[in-house]
Amino acid sequence: QQWEQRVLSHGRVYYVDHNTKTTTWERPLPPGWEKRVDQRGRFYYVDHNTRTTTWQRPTPESVRNYEQWQSQQSQLQGAMHQFNQRYLYQSSGAPVENDPLGALPPGWGMLKCCRDESSDYVSLSFSLSLSSSRQGGSPGAYDRSFRWKYHQFRFLCHSNALPSHVKISVSRQTLFEDSFQQIMNMKPYDLRRRLYIIMRGEEGLDYGGIARQVSLTFVCVCVPLSESVLYSLMSISPCWENDLEEGGVELYFAQDMEMLGKVSTHSLKDDGENELVTSHNKEEYIGLLTDWRFTRGVEEQTKAFLDGFNEVVPLEWLRYFDEKELELMLCGMQEIDLSDWQKNTIYRHYTKNSKQIHWFWQVVKEMDNEKRIRLLQFVTGTCRLPVGGFAELIGSNGPQKFCIDKVGKETWLPRSHTCFNRLDLPPYRNLEQLREKLLFAIEETEGFGQE
Repeated sequence: QQWEQRVLSHGRVYYVDHNTKTTTWERPLPPGWEKRVDQRGRFYYVDHNTRTTTWQRPTPESVRNYEQWQSQQSQLQGAMHQFNQRYLYQSSGAPVENDPLGALPPGWGMLKCCRDESSDYVSLSFSLSLSSSRQGGSPGAYDRSFRWKYHQFRFLCHSNALPSHVKISVSRQTLFEDSFQQIMNMKPYDLRRRLYIIMRGEEGLDYGGIARQVSLTFVCVCVPLSESVLYSLMSISPCWENDLEEGGVELYFAQDMEMLGKVSTHSLKDDGENELVTSHNKEEYIGLLTDWRFTRGVEEQTKAFLDGFNEVVPLEWLRYFDEKELELMLCGMQEIDLSDWQKNTIYRHYTKNSKQIHWFWQVVKEMDNEKRIRLLQFVTGTCRLPVGGFAELIGSNGPQKFCIDKVGKETWLPRSHTCFNRLDLPPYRNLEQLREKLLFAIEETEGFGQE
């Protein structure tokens, strides 16, 4: 389309249209898309490929997610059709065989392979199993890969996001309190817009990097110690007894609860405060204690959280995730793979053979995982990687790989542009100088500025 992406000296991206010889700050629309205005003056976007409209400006990432979702839907429909054809060929009058393993789970049937005498167990909700469903685990409704579920969720978020953004002005010293007061005064649908964070007393512009750092602070403050149970509730999964770790087992069927400095005792069963826990009733006690800790004891708080979450992100969108997948999607990965990092790094005014680049990777290789996380946070604004690793890093304009740029003099400290995942690395003279400057930058600097 004769478009070109360029970068200003201070790192801001703009686009050049060589057809009309004009420039714009916005990324050009994907092929087949058109921008229109309704009667109220609101912008919306028309996809002539699928004959649909959306309020959200399309990006290559959202289009790619939708195309992948369509592809998966086509594959799923093909599998359903193939299954129906196989099922129709079975003789309805065939005698029922006596299976020594017992009855199949509800919704499952057995199909014989026409080439031999082996049998496959098939979910009648179109999920194929390569082994007997009796050999551990309950059958799922669909055999979806995590990556497909993740991209479908991203597509739903992009499709239902609202245009424009909401501004939140906060102080670094009272970040949580300032954010809480302003967010509580917003309408739920406002939180489907992009958050634009203003740090009072700092000059940085939020193109994604500041919001990522603020979100990380929220996680540190808000996430309770029993987050796995919370993820279970969000994913509509039951809590199991193994969710109860270090539960502080008491001697009686009762549980103390502290609220606003007052301690009250709640019985786990009728006359439980007088019933001693023994080896004969300990399983009952563990079950009742688990139910109290994660259901009855926090029922009001849990309901308030889930109701609020559902107003912004419908819980129905999360029904196919289990608690581990939900944690991975929301929090990302904390273990850093150095080879993946190197493979998905791009260079500007350097090459991968430059001596400074060799020194940089040598310093990173010497770091433990904690220091690598600090370096990642210094450059990207977050201490965790998205699903997919460094290849899936997101910048202000969509996917943006980790970038090392040659900027400044050897006396300068390294600088970062968290909105663009870019590290400005001066041309240091030797390995020791690079190590000293880089470690000082990631451990001693704080705040955002503007060039």
